Amino acid sequence: MTGPLRRVRALPLRSRLALLVATAVAVAVAAVAVACWFVAREQLGNQRDETLRSAKVDKDYLAELYGYCTSASKLPPQPYTAMTVQLIDAQGTACTAPDASALPVTGADLAVVRGEQSGALHSETDADGVDMRVFTYPVTVTVSRGPGQPRAEIDLGVSIARPLSEITKPLSTLAWVLLLVSGIGVVGAGAAGLWVARSGLRPVDELTEAVEHVARTEDLTVRIPVEGEDEIARLSRSFNSMTASLATSRDRQAQLIADAGHELRTPLTSLRTNVELLARSDETGRAIPPDDRRALMSSVKAQMTELAALIGDLQELARPDAAQPGPLQVVALHDITRAALRRARLRGPELTITEDLAPWYVRAEPAALERAIVNVLDNAVKFSPSRGTVDVVLHRGRLTVRDHGPGIPADELPHVFERFWRSPSARQLPGSGLGLSIVARTVQQSGGDIALAPARGGGTEAVISLPGAPQPPPDGA
Repeated sequence: MTGPLRRVRALPLRSRLALLVATAVAVAVAAVAVACWFVAREQLGNQRDETLRSAKVDKDYLAELYGYCTSASKLPPQPYTAMTVQLIDAQGTACTAPDASALPVTGADLAVVRGEQSGALHSETDADGVDMRVFTYPVTVTVSRGPGQPRAEIDLGVSIARPLSEITKPLSTLAWVLLLVSGIGVVGAGAAGLWVARSGLRPVDELTEAVEHVARTEDLTVRIPVEGEDEIARLSRSFNSMTASLATSRDRQAQLIADAGHELRTPLTSLRTNVELLARSDETGRAIPPDDRRALMSSVKAQMTELAALIGDLQELARPDAAQPGPLQVVALHDITRAALRRARLRGPELTITEDLAPWYVRAEPAALERAIVNVLDNAVKFSPSRGTVDVVLHRGRLTVRDHGPGIPADELPHVFERFWRSPSARQLPGSGLGLSIVARTVQQSGGDIALAPARGGGTEAVISLPGAPQPPPDGA
């Protein structure tokens, strides 16, 4: 059984569907044909038996047949040509007309003659080997004992028989007709199943061709026409959505690479120029003035710092799990903000950074969340004037970082969270243009949101809102 199943599974899907339909139709047609044949046999057999039971042979003919059998008197032609008539006496002696084949006498027939049964119905084979259906019933026949003698009544049994071929031949013909019709039905069902399979699987063929085309050419612009609301249509929509997402992802990847190349080119070009100046000074022996050399080395150091920050941001965005948050846990947002403030104060020692942090617990990835807050504070430090103030307030999950710098023009606010976007006024300041993009992604992964807006009295206000989480139990509780 395993071998045929393995061969069936190796067939194409449309062939398996056509085979399945043909098999199902064959089973159904066979069941109907067999049921029809048995019903027809039963009905024809009941009708034949009822005909035998209701048939009565004329008593005058029976008296003449008895006289023929006992005294060899002349027997008139038999009027019953469609059936065999046989007389049976109490001793079991049977008598039939000369042109009829004798039927065997059974115990049931003798019981009828003796009056023990009202009738007997059975199947027998006559003297010529023909299968017959026989019905025996009792009859009293008045016969003559001879010239001058009174007539006497004799109890006999009459067997009426009809050949079984009257039923078997039509049934055989019906069987062949049903077999032919069933075969035509199965073949037609197989053809219809193959046609239905081809029509139904045409969208699957189109999907297969599209997938093979994408695999061969990497062309993600291919779309499959969607018709209807069935499973195939859903599959087509899913494929179209998948290719659209892949195309968008590839475009973003290409854009990221292009933007990264553009952003890396500037510090690398400047760094190369400065290094070449230092190398030329050493090769030619023409010393660079000390002040210029110090400025040149400061520029190299700043460019190296900027390049390292840019590479770090690119690594953060290029991580395979960048789109998926790490393991989330309940953390104290006020403690994470306080740690980020310590780092921010080191980067802007001349600034006054105030804090008002109310306890608040959130569900987030601690390292990513701290990095996001550090990026927001770095922006505030970077754009704050010398000896300026940065105000940090945390109240009921709303973290506000407000600087007193020049602010962000209204037409630039929609672009601040885009990758590599930098305000024209900030292009001379260190940064990669990726910080706020990373912040937005981290905050969204934690279920919150971030917004930048002009602050009253000047400057920019960054607001991070994060949903609260149950406070974790103390250690050892």
